[in-house]
Formats: sequence, C-alpha cells, structure tokens
Amino acid sequence: MRRSFLFLQGPTSPFFRELGAALASRGHAVRRINLCLGDRLFWKDERSEDFTGRARDWPCFLESRLGGVTDLVLLGEQRPLHRAAILAAQARGIAVTVTDFGYLRPDWIVLERDGMNALSRFPRDRAGILALAAEAPPLDTALRHPGRFALLARGDMAFHLASAMPWPFPHWRSFAVHSPFLSYPATGLRLLLRGRETRRAQEFVASIPAEAPVFLFAMQMETDYSIRAYSPFPDMDTPLRAAIRSFAREAPAEARLLVKPHPYDAGLKSWRVRVSAMAREAGVADRVALVDGIPLDPLLERAAGLVTVNSTTGIRALQLGRPVLAMGEALWDVEGLAHRGGLDSFWAAPQGPDPVLADAFLRGIAHHLHIRGDYYEPGGRRAAVAAATERLEAGAGPPEVAAPPRPRLVVSVTPEAAAAGPAIRARAPG
Repeated sequence: MRRSFLFLQGPTSPFFRELGAALASRGHAVRRINLCLGDRLFWKDERSEDFTGRARDWPCFLESRLGGVTDLVLLGEQRPLHRAAILAAQARGIAVTVTDFGYLRPDWIVLERDGMNALSRFPRDRAGILALAAEAPPLDTALRHPGRFALLARGDMAFHLASAMPWPFPHWRSFAVHSPFLSYPATGLRLLLRGRETRRAQEFVASIPAEAPVFLFAMQMETDYSIRAYSPFPDMDTPLRAAIRSFAREAPAEARLLVKPHPYDAGLKSWRVRVSAMAREAGVADRVALVDGIPLDPLLERAAGLVTVNSTTGIRALQLGRPVLAMGEALWDVEGLAHRGGLDSFWAAPQGPDPVLADAFLRGIAHHLHIRGDYYEPGGRRAAVAAATERLEAGAGPPEVAAPPRPRLVVSVTPEAAAAGPAIRARAPG
C-alpha cells in the first residue's frame, strides 16, 4: 500500500534523507520540513521545504501540509515544535514514529510508535513482556556496526553551529540547553583533562577494600530530554544530592558510591567539585567519589547495584544481572526487573532482576523496538536505512498484547515550559 511520509528533524547525519530516498524508490510519497539551517545541511532537495516562520505560525503551516500524510517520522518527541506536530498528527490518525539511539547499545537504533521511555507502548507487566518475547529470537550481542565518535561529533557540531546563524531561519530557537559556543570549548577542555581524571578514578577504585559493597550512580546529560521530560528533576544536581544523602543515611558503613559522568557531558559544571561538596555536606566525603574515564562495564561488574534517573545504563545493568533503581520514568522500571522498594532500601538490600523476565525483556525490546545499524558510519547507515525502510512499511513498534492499559499521551503545562508550549507526558488511562 502506498504511504505518505512526512519527516521532521532527525539525526545530525544524512540518515533521514537516505531513508526518504529508499521509501520513495518503493513508490511512497516522501516530504521533509526543515526547521533550521542545521536541518538543511543534511536534507536539501526537491522533497524538502523550509519553515522560516515564528513558533506561533507553526501549527497553521503544518496543518496545511498534513493532508494525505499517513506517517510522521522524527527524532526527539519532546522538542517544542515536534510536540505540536505529534498532537496534530494524532488528531488526524497519522502514525507517529520516533527514532533515537537505542535502549541497547552501541549499534542499535530505536524505531518506536508515539514516543520513548514513559511514552513507549512496550508493556510494563510480566505477562505482556513474556507474550511479546515469545516471538522474539535470542538477543544478538555481537557488535555488527562499530560507530565512529568523530563522525558523530562532526555532525553534531555542524548542525548546532549552523543553526546558531540567524539566516535564513531568523525565528529558530534551539532546543539545546547550552549554546554551542560554550559547550564545545568546554568539551574540548574536558577531553584534554581526561587522562588526569582517569588516573584519579582508578586510584580511588583501587583503594576500595575487596569486601566493601560498591554502588554506582550513572549520570546523564542535563540537555537530555530523558531528564527534562521523563523525570521530576530540573537538573542533575537534584537527583545526585538526593542519592548521596540517602546513601549517607542508609548504606552500610563500609559501602562506597561511585558517581560516573556521562561520557558526552560538556563539562560546563565541575562535577568533581559538586559531588565532593555534596558528599562533605552528607558526612561521607571519604566514601563517595567521581569516577571519570573508566569504562562502564568494569564498574558494573564490581557494583552491588546501579542508581540512575532513567539512563540506558539501566538496561546494561540488566544484561549483566545487576540490581538497578530508576529515580525517573524508564522503560525498564518494571516489577521483577528494577528495584521497587525505594532509594533508602536499595543500599542495604538491592533487589536483583529476575533472569527469566530480564531475558524476555531484552529480547522483546530488541525485536520489537529496534533495528541494527548506525546513524553516522556509512556501512552502519546503509544497514539502518534498509532495516528502517522495512520496519516503516510494516509499522513500527510492538503489536498489541493482552496486557493492562499502557500510558497514553496527555498534555500538561509546567511553569518552566509554559513559554515553549505544553509538554507531552505519560499518564495511566483514567
């Protein structure tokens, strides 16, 4: 059946343009709307057009272009203009497909209906997960498409630096929290200091007695919409402080807490200084430390448990059979997978994942929510385009299963976001 695909913002690479060309070659109608100069860098041809108006003009502009559209495809369902587009599309019965880096890493890509994390259609109960996993093959953990950080960084810099220019999109307002003219120099400085930070981290980890329980807090970038939209926290300081205070109150006296920054954090905040201050304030300065530059897996293998807001490191912890707790809304925050007894109880008695349910969950999300490939590296991008073409024709996302109702989209307005428009949230029906 011939479909009509409308693409909005996507990865900072040619992935969407190549995917559109593949769909067009199969007889589907394909169009793209560019919202900023960064978008135009990656897709400028006869199928694309520019929106150069103000945010208040966007609903009317979009409405005039939704006629006949069957599918809306985008990355970043919480970006302000995307939120309005999703609501308009759903009101017309248009299928919405969201893509992003995978819940599984490194060479997995999500293609999911409506949204990710709290908005995911994936079931949150044991029966639903097992039902979906029944048709899923074993999880293939072999690395098929090694990515190249240099390509990712180059695409990201090209997009944000170009979009900071006032022409020819004078009314574009970036969804990014920080200006690229601040974040990129800070990132460069952090990379220059990486060796020193790694040595400090290794020294602290080596000093921990072998019998001491070690817990890991995995940070996320404050610019990540997983923090801004799918958690109650306005920044990373707030959950960090709460976790350190809880650790000080309830963790065994011999326990240690390692705080691992996100590898792509720009370093605009001195997390070492901040974590040290929080630990001193809680009276555990000698038991809490920032560990930067050490790979995740060795830390998880040593850890008695992982705490995070809603990072995909939680899924890696499940793969390794480690207890994990979510402080925000996460796809993996399910009874039988994540610790459900609250933060204070986690330090003394962390609940590990049920191996059977964890295996079913991992196979289910791999089969129903992901494709294999990479946005940036040419070979991985070709594989991703081919797989995404098949998936979009078949319909992205998991099939319906006999399970309790999933979260649905509702609109709520927070004071912080009032100027940008309503935020899409998840809420149980009723």
